[in-house]
Amino acid sequence: MEKILVIDDDESIRETLVNLLTRLKYNVVSAPDGKAGVELAKVEHPDLIISDMRMPQLSGLEVLAEIKKYDSQIRVIIITAHDDMETTVQAMQKGAYDFIEKPIETERLKISIKRALENKRLSEKLEAITFEKSGSEQQKNIIIGKSQIMREVYKKIGQVSANRVTVLILGESGTGKELVAKSIHYGGITKEYPFVAVNCTAITETLLESELFGHEKGSFTGADRMKKGKFELAGEGTIFLDEISEMSPNLQVKLLRVLQEKEFERVGGETVIPMKARIITATNKNLTLLVKQGKFREDLLFRLHVVNIELPPLRDRKDDIPHLVKHFVNKINTDLHRNVNKIPDEVIEYLERYDWIGNVRELENTLMQAIVLTKGDVLLKDNILIRNTSIKELDYLPGKVSLAEVEKRYIKYILDEMKWNKPKAAELLKISLPTLYSKIESFGINDPSKEV
Repeated sequence: MEKILVIDDDESIRETLVNLLTRLKYNVVSAPDGKAGVELAKVEHPDLIISDMRMPQLSGLEVLAEIKKYDSQIRVIIITAHDDMETTVQAMQKGAYDFIEKPIETERLKISIKRALENKRLSEKLEAITFEKSGSEQQKNIIIGKSQIMREVYKKIGQVSANRVTVLILGESGTGKELVAKSIHYGGITKEYPFVAVNCTAITETLLESELFGHEKGSFTGADRMKKGKFELAGEGTIFLDEISEMSPNLQVKLLRVLQEKEFERVGGETVIPMKARIITATNKNLTLLVKQGKFREDLLFRLHVVNIELPPLRDRKDDIPHLVKHFVNKINTDLHRNVNKIPDEVIEYLERYDWIGNVRELENTLMQAIVLTKGDVLLKDNILIRNTSIKELDYLPGKVSLAEVEKRYIKYILDEMKWNKPKAAELLKISLPTLYSKIESFGINDPSKEV
């Protein structure tokens, strides 16, 4: 029989709760104030504590803090007649399982008790996940996956990290292209030098040249001082050009010259600066197709395509999902100061059934959201908010609809959901605003509110 401790300085409420819980076949003990409640908990070892908020000796929040220090497995429900946003937030931050206002709705309390005890039972059945803590920058940039397709990626990373060969990384959005670039950099001969990343879609064309090559004082309006560019700052390290397909034709010519001559000048400058950095580029586009369409220079593609690494979408390596989940849960716990370290098999199976259009990045964001919503230390399926409804809206039929068509429909769905608020849509899609504008144009997506 599970034991519940009731702590409330109001005798009538305390007796009412004791009688209710006794009728529900729980083993019930009670205390008249916070201090007595904490002492009784250390003797009785309850499974659940129901505590009032405002009491003499110790408040409900102080009781919660003391209990969590003593035994983090005890679930705590706070009840109060003085509910407000600040108190509710504090209670949930400190680890309360639930926060219920007076007068107490019996059915709601019964449901909360049942779920809290089920959560505790599930936690006790599962073994905690343990991980080695990451220390160095190299350890932070490990890639997770044991599938054969990922082992081939690791082999290429090992081969290219030992020299300064130019590398092109291909893969859908969210597959981890920058992580591969960092693994190459920190895992080889460039690890003692800077790693400099540039997103070619996040900077306007007029500023990108200055961002890459730097500028001299007075070279254009607003250039009130000399500025070193990313190529210069990278030194003998690595410069990573993400979304290289979005670079303008004018800048493509200048980048080609840098690759050919191994030198560049700042904007408005005359001094030739040697280029010593290794160049790694990445794209989620088909550069060969862009060459045929006249949108990307063929000679530049030849220069960039010395070695290419193609990253598989997550749907093609679902065997890696359990490893990725454990890795991200550990990382998110560290970042958010949480202790959600138990994962039921049904959660892993549920995640493996989803196709992850946003790939590894979408999986990480989904897990972060789930951990924020999780009460206790067990990651529950109910807290994993996957956009199943959006997939139904898309009529997504594997093998019958192209990936480009799925991407187009999904972007339109998000835009419609956000009422065509493009900054909000870009944030939800985890892409930059310029990238969203580019996709709207390339896919020919129209705002229905502007259609006549």
